Amino acid sequence: MNIGGFEPLSLCDYPGIPASVVFTQGCNWRCPYCHNTSLLSFTVEPSFTETAVLEIITDRADFIEGVVITGGEPTEQVDLADFIQEIRKIGFKIKLDTNGSNPRRLEKLLADQLLDYVAMDIKAPLSKYDLVAGCSVQHSSIMDSISIVDTYNIEHHFRTTFSQKHLDESDLAEIKNALPSGSEYVVQKLVER
Repeated sequence: MNIGGFEPLSLCDYPGIPASVVFTQGCNWRCPYCHNTSLLSFTVEPSFTETAVLEIITDRADFIEGVVITGGEPTEQVDLADFIQEIRKIGFKIKLDTNGSNPRRLEKLLADQLLDYVAMDIKAPLSKYDLVAGCSVQHSSIMDSISIVDTYNIEHHFRTTFSQKHLDESDLAEIKNALPSGSEYVVQKLVER
């Protein structure tokens, strides 16, 4: 695992659960408003080792109940499942933040019961996806990931960062209409830097 950052305690990243947050290094997209630009490159030296993170969360077992794995894009990490299994041994719930670009890896994690919660970013309606993601996106992968999250009936929510430079209210309505009924949809206002 290439870990680019670590937050020992968060009260807002895993709904209802105090958690540590692991930031994976490397992302396959280049969203123009990304707030984690330091995590985009795959070639940066890791900031934390897996061993160090596992030791810290073990020491914090009295204070946290879960671990959030975010990024970058966590599903780009080839050893993600192994890392999650190590966290599971300690006894924590796992929340994955993902852009949905790797539906097969997402499905494998769910099939192996390695996740307790999924938060999936929905960047835009399909017609604007490449613009907002900053690269060419396989639209079928996004739709597959949405379907997989819904099929596994896991706790989840879908979310969109609302950049008024790229989206309008009609785009948000189109996104919401494309999501499974009963799924929570969160719109996050873009905080300009």
